[in-house]
Amino acid sequence: MTSYAKRMAHIRGSVIRELAKYLSDPEMISFGGGNPSDDSFPVEIVDEISHNLMKDKGAALLQYGVTEGYRPLREAYIEHIAKPLGLSAEVENILVLTGSMQGLDLICKLFVDPGDTVLVESPSFAGALQAFRVCQANIASVTMDDEGILTDELEEKFKEHKPKIFYCIPTFQNPTGKTLPKERRKKIAELASKYDVIVIEDDPYRDLRYKGEEMPSIKTFDETGNVVLLHSFSKILSPGLRVGVMMGTKEIIDKAGICKQCSDAHTANFNQAIASEYLRRGLLIPHLKKILPSYAVKLDTMLKAIDEHFPKSCKFIRPEGGLYVWGELPNEIDMSAMHQRALMERKVAFVPGMAFYADKPALGKKALRLNFSNSSPDKIETGVERLASLVKEYL
Repeated sequence: MTSYAKRMAHIRGSVIRELAKYLSDPEMISFGGGNPSDDSFPVEIVDEISHNLMKDKGAALLQYGVTEGYRPLREAYIEHIAKPLGLSAEVENILVLTGSMQGLDLICKLFVDPGDTVLVESPSFAGALQAFRVCQANIASVTMDDEGILTDELEEKFKEHKPKIFYCIPTFQNPTGKTLPKERRKKIAELASKYDVIVIEDDPYRDLRYKGEEMPSIKTFDETGNVVLLHSFSKILSPGLRVGVMMGTKEIIDKAGICKQCSDAHTANFNQAIASEYLRRGLLIPHLKKILPSYAVKLDTMLKAIDEHFPKSCKFIRPEGGLYVWGELPNEIDMSAMHQRALMERKVAFVPGMAFYADKPALGKKALRLNFSNSSPDKIETGVERLASLVKEYL
């Protein structure tokens, strides 16, 4: 058989995707994925929008579309999402994506040659790490404290590694749930300009804030076009529609569009039109007001159950939003073995910390990520109690 490309030598399937085969068990309580709650989907509204779109624009939406995206969606994104964030943009600065993960793939194709260095937070989003490995990047990490990335260390890593890209999730970071303060966001933009590094600001969780003060986007401090913003409709409308957005300079968007032509030609017109109508009707804010209280209850339930059942020596981040709670045990354990026992014996799914570390996998042997968004409060309490009993055995 013909040999595979060298880039595939160290690529493994996603641990999170592997969990799917266990979730058909009706007794399983899943803290594993990053799924929004099924109850959060505006099914009736999407049904009505879809019917009207097909009636009024059916033939056009079923035809091929423009690679850069459905213009009404690009305009609606600027008006209803970018401008409220204090961001100035023209349609030429917007590329519609088939899910924001496509943005990572396109940016890698634009900037990363095999052996180039990409900097990431430690820990970081497992999907991003996989994307950087596929493009054969050298991945180096930057330490975080309780508030996120340490910008002094980031500058040192810029000097040391001369990276092409720094990837970060500044708001309700995946997997830790941490939110970066305003001063550090500004500093990141300044460092990106000073050292000519592309910053990928991945921002899928911004709208899922349950308390606390909203932070400005890193992109708002970008004076040289070094920051590329990725935004997703997966958590605020539907992950199944696979619609995301990239904002950047016209040059970056033009070149990313060329790469996208070779990838999928364009994101599905019909799905883009649904997202466009959703924004243009002013439905986003009312929808968020409807779903956020439920998420807040689930988060509070998980944190209270953790306080009650986990050993006090375990440290958990207490996020103000997002979808995840990150925990660290006092010492390393055989996390892979505990994960299998949790699935098979306790009927609880979670993601072991090793999945989120690029170059320091030992740190993951005492860490775990718990998702609370797609379980009921009762199941959250039961699942945390089951998992805590297993952790106590290992400690």
